[in-house]
Amino acid sequence: MSFLPTATERLARARSDLRMGVPVILSQGYIILAAERLTQDRFESLKSLGANPVLTITGWRAQTLKVAAYDGDVARIALPSAMGINWVNSVADPADDLNYPMKGPLKALRDGRAGPHRSAIALIKSARLLPAAVIAEIDEPSKFALKHDLTLLSTNAITSDTSPLNRIIHANLPLDVSDAGRLHIFRPDDGGEEHYAIEIGQPDRSKPVLTRLHSACFTGDVLGSLKCDCGPQLRGAMIQMGNEGAGILLYLNQEGRGIGLANKMRAYSLQDQGFDTVEANHRLGFEDDERDFRIGASILKEMGFKQIRLLTNNPNKVARLESSGLEVTERVPLKVGKNPFNENYLATKAAKSGHLF
Repeated sequence: MSFLPTATERLARARSDLRMGVPVILSQGYIILAAERLTQDRFESLKSLGANPVLTITGWRAQTLKVAAYDGDVARIALPSAMGINWVNSVADPADDLNYPMKGPLKALRDGRAGPHRSAIALIKSARLLPAAVIAEIDEPSKFALKHDLTLLSTNAITSDTSPLNRIIHANLPLDVSDAGRLHIFRPDDGGEEHYAIEIGQPDRSKPVLTRLHSACFTGDVLGSLKCDCGPQLRGAMIQMGNEGAGILLYLNQEGRGIGLANKMRAYSLQDQGFDTVEANHRLGFEDDERDFRIGASILKEMGFKQIRLLTNNPNKVARLESSGLEVTERVPLKVGKNPFNENYLATKAAKSGHLF
């Protein structure tokens, strides 16, 4: 019998620590702090270790700052000794890029291991923070973690695999589109966000089911934002399923294409400066789309579905689900929600993300 946390549980603890500004230790000999949550006290403590801290950013953020990303998808930037946390924040966060474009000179490192830095960025992304980390090498990481009561992780624990999902509960839920509704709650093992499956009617598991993978959009689904087409897509999909008498709508908690609501609002702020949705994501240091559609495939297979008719304008969803073992027999267009406020947004999705309208 053991009460020790598993590697997955340590990973969940590490994400929570980073969100609170608490450092995390990598067993390979590194201390990691999320740049967004860096405090003066911890910054001074880090410098007192005698190591040379490094600010790690993504390749996209490095491209914005016009600094060489010798490691490809990440760039390791030496922290000038005279610079403090305000400088760290200005490099990590693009909010004031147009007002203060000169951050440098920035010195990107060529030598040394980039693997731990890459793992740190992946971990911070999974915590829904700005993808930037302050990192320093330390001796005897196990002893250091024990002395300072910090979470110790191996880079092997920071994986891109989808965490196993468990169906927690399901219950009848009459809806305005169908009184034969049922809500299923799925919870991942890694402590991440729960995901939901709304079952309309009694779909035949032996036939392709009308399906929508809908990513959570607080601003569109709840507030009725006109900046996107998410709210109309959600309601339009459910109405179509109600009219057909059967369907599955997966409501996946991957807000802002997987970057979280706070970072989505950062992207909106950049859009107010004139950048499109893809450019804004890149300036923040994210990919065009950080969502994991394997989550949806896993839920569908758990519920007994192998063939689907997918309600989407995004061919990439079709390809990603098929690569996860589902058969998409038909792509069903969902052309709703266009308005004067989101014309440019929809045009960008068509031009840069391949959406079909």
